[in-house]
Amino acid sequence: MGHSRLSIIDLSPLGRQPMGNDDGKVQIVFNGEVYNFREIRKSLEELGHSFHSSTDTEVILKAYLQWGIECLQRFVGMFALAVWDSRNQLLFLARDRLGKKPLYYYFSSGNLLFASELKALIPFRLFEKHLDPDAISLYFHYLYVPAPKTIFKNTFKLLPGHYAVFNDQNIQTHCYWELPPGDINSKISDQSEDDTIEEMDHILTQAVSDRLVSDVPLGALLSGGIDSSAVVALMQKVNTSPVRTFNIGFHEPAYNEAPWASKVAKYLGTDHTELYVTPAETIEIIPKLPEIYDEPFADSSAIPTFLVSRLARSQVTVALSGDGGDEQFAGYDRYWKTRVRATRFAHIPTSLRKALAIILGSMPAHWVEKCHLPWRHFVPRRFREDTFTNRWQTLINLISETGIQELYRMAICPWSADRIHFLLGRIVPQGQFEETFLKTKELSPLSRLMRVDLITYLPDDILTKVDRASMATSLEVRAPLLDHRVVEYTSRLPDSFKYKNGSGKYLLKKLLTRYLPSELFERPKMGFSAPIDQWFRVELKELLFDYLSPARLSSEGLFDHIFVDKMISEHLSGRADHKHRLWSLLMWEMWRDRWL
Repeated sequence: MGHSRLSIIDLSPLGRQPMGNDDGKVQIVFNGEVYNFREIRKSLEELGHSFHSSTDTEVILKAYLQWGIECLQRFVGMFALAVWDSRNQLLFLARDRLGKKPLYYYFSSGNLLFASELKALIPFRLFEKHLDPDAISLYFHYLYVPAPKTIFKNTFKLLPGHYAVFNDQNIQTHCYWELPPGDINSKISDQSEDDTIEEMDHILTQAVSDRLVSDVPLGALLSGGIDSSAVVALMQKVNTSPVRTFNIGFHEPAYNEAPWASKVAKYLGTDHTELYVTPAETIEIIPKLPEIYDEPFADSSAIPTFLVSRLARSQVTVALSGDGGDEQFAGYDRYWKTRVRATRFAHIPTSLRKALAIILGSMPAHWVEKCHLPWRHFVPRRFREDTFTNRWQTLINLISETGIQELYRMAICPWSADRIHFLLGRIVPQGQFEETFLKTKELSPLSRLMRVDLITYLPDDILTKVDRASMATSLEVRAPLLDHRVVEYTSRLPDSFKYKNGSGKYLLKKLLTRYLPSELFERPKMGFSAPIDQWFRVELKELLFDYLSPARLSSEGLFDHIFVDKMISEHLSGRADHKHRLWSLLMWEMWRDRWL
């Protein structure tokens, strides 16, 4: 076992890993933080354990010696850990409840490799670097490879809230934590709004306070949105000195949240650092992405995430973020829009809807386009700048499909199953997305969609993006909104506390008004992204022509190069916005160049 340490707690050599017990028969490597380690240490000392360091690593090791695998139930934090127990000849692997820290493993013919990064496995001779065709289809569908798969065969991500035991040349995985059911019987239904806000304030304040334990400088990433503003407000509430906050700005107004972050920082009295970046400075990050993510990953907001992490690391080693608020408080408009679409045609018999879809499908799109009907009210936003032919087909699909699972898939996947078939000649296999929908069928539509994101999109996209970008700059990012105690509490809140009066985050906004004037955060959601649609037409045009040239794609034989060339032409001419699809292709080709 090996370990590369970013020292946060107890900076002395006593914190180095691998770390063993007194007789050296049990060894641990650990990534992350267990925030309640001092309380656990006190309990262990009362049971007769002694300690040589001040680290949480040693506490985890002694907790395993005392309670075995059940020690996981006691930890509050983010972690991926491996314990080699030579007494029992077993390896124990575990990942935190929400999946903030990664854990990969390769298993084939009784051989096991494990690591926090996929690229750490690749140099081993026994690692077989064979692509998984199903994972390729899934990558283009979701813009990431969903767990437990990776891009390679026989290589997996340990799921959040799971542990694995390897002995006798076999590996078995087990779930030790799941999100609470969230059904009507478990809801907080008899509590007033004011009492709920008070209780939530207390729970969130505790989660923030727990994450301020550090032996190195600490700050916060402040976008100026509701989630990060709430975290910073609570940090400032419990801190005795101004919190150091960080934000980057773009010169393109549609992507620039910096002025809002500056206003929030000024009101709260933080020590704020802001950096405006040019397109040239931003684009120079792109060649680094395949190395940082080491698996195909097509969330373009990885670029500003890396930039703000690098900015924060220039002054601090630990930063708190607002990740997790959208998935718990209905922050994405796609939640309620999908719910509306699911009921819009539900009263029409299925046979009639299917017939209507056939009739509309027989009408030439170019003829329909001349009618200038208000299609924007029906088609999901990410498709509105597509070609009219594609928008028309999307509307037909919406009419023929009222199942919330497929409607939500249309809202989040820029590559439809049909388009992936055109591109790759393959179907999209089923996976955790479908399994989660099946498990949550008793929930309300709104709760169901949030639950699906918490289990799939959050760990596989959002948390992956933040972890890799921050770790690449040696910055540790902590997310108090994803404390499992917070998530368990919010899962019991009724939908009316999350979505009300036509917008999400109702209760979180009410809580935030205790610390900020509402005019500082009541505004349309911008998201944290980069203007790649514009860059493809100017700064990234040559890069696009290089990596997605017909000659290159033909020689590789994976994609239909005529289909890709058509998309490039449509995007460059302004007839359609294919930025997500082109970005996913570019990231695939750049990853392929680096790792295959």
